[in-house]
Amino acid sequence: MKIMKFGGTSVGRPERMHQVKDLITRGDEPKIVVLSALSGTTNALVGIGEALAAADRSLAKLRIEELHSHYLAFYPELLKTTEAREKAEAIIQEHFEFLNILLKISFNEAINRDILAQGELLSTKLFQTLLEELNIPSVFLVALDFMSIDENSEPELSKIAEKLTAILAQHPGERIFVTQGYICKNHRNEVDNLKRGGSDYTASLIAAAIQATACEIWTDIDGMHNNDPRVVDRTRPIAEMSFDEAAELAYFGAKILHPASIWPAQQFNVPVKLLNTMEPEAHGTLIKEKVETTGVKAIAAKDGITAIKIKSTRMLLAYGFLRKVFEIFEKYKTPIDMITTSEVAVSVTIDDLSHLSQILEELNQFGTVEVDQNQTIICIVGNLVSETKGVLKSVMDALLPYPVRMVSYGGSRHNVSVLLDSTYKKAALQSLNEGVFSWEN
Repeated sequence: MKIMKFGGTSVGRPERMHQVKDLITRGDEPKIVVLSALSGTTNALVGIGEALAAADRSLAKLRIEELHSHYLAFYPELLKTTEAREKAEAIIQEHFEFLNILLKISFNEAINRDILAQGELLSTKLFQTLLEELNIPSVFLVALDFMSIDENSEPELSKIAEKLTAILAQHPGERIFVTQGYICKNHRNEVDNLKRGGSDYTASLIAAAIQATACEIWTDIDGMHNNDPRVVDRTRPIAEMSFDEAAELAYFGAKILHPASIWPAQQFNVPVKLLNTMEPEAHGTLIKEKVETTGVKAIAAKDGITAIKIKSTRMLLAYGFLRKVFEIFEKYKTPIDMITTSEVAVSVTIDDLSHLSQILEELNQFGTVEVDQNQTIICIVGNLVSETKGVLKSVMDALLPYPVRMVSYGGSRHNVSVLLDSTYKKAALQSLNEGVFSWEN
């Protein structure tokens, strides 16, 4: 059995839902189809939640009506028969009645998570209605029945496997299962989610849970590119890469893949394929355990970074100093992306500013603290890239016109990272694209 995940743009228009239908009915291999919400829906639901949180019920009502209108225009183009259209209209009515009820009750975070779950439930129910109209046998699975996270918001993979395996066993001989990405239940048995982009994560977790033959991630571009095609000219898709390379790229900004979605597939050695719904015959990118090629494979950039420098001639070399610094970030559950040290200072980068003021207040006890915001991490990734001769020189030559704030080299065998002001991002990515890949070739 394989997993096929389709993102918001792949199901965002009626004709694209029909393309997805064509793709999942090719071949005889059983498959679990994981769908995101229709493109734009999650952003709209976030806006509804923000309006309710601000107690602006009139704005929330307006946003609910706008989204409702979108779905009322969507389903008649998706479905042809009166019976199917009536069913779709009833589905839409049910979900928007729920959203309208929320206008009358007190808002809290649990309700907000319920709001965010509506997108995936709507898209999968409408898609299931399409399959039924076309007499395509399929089973509708509710992700809330088997997807769960613990008190630390970490997926409970063993429980997911146990529950999902039991559910699948109830449907012997079925070849198509449809379920939702992103949504899950938390340790309090409330509706929750795997955060933005979490449908990729869902697909990878399901693939690991049933030890699938493959996990296919279908989007609107032809695989992972060697640089950001939205920013850089003349990028190209990458035919194959290792799990380690893909994980580095996803974490450091490659938008095609959710950062957390690699480890479940890697744990059970399930190949991940990045494919294009609009060009299904394109090769895409295959992600697997080992690849033979070495050197620079791709470049990614992560924005919204804040650099913090703690300068302390008195304490830096003291036993336990770094541990005390890291404990502050741990206390506020704030991950660190990069770190560099010297004899008198330590610099770290973070992308979560939720507790920045408290962190800075506690760091001040150790010495002088400097903060640089609006920074970008540029990550140069490749198999054994840190051990390939000439790579660091080509990177630094390409970045010569730009002031580099930090460099991380040797921490990973597959990654060289640099930090610079975000105003230089586009030019730096283009320069690296021309310098590093021309050197590689």
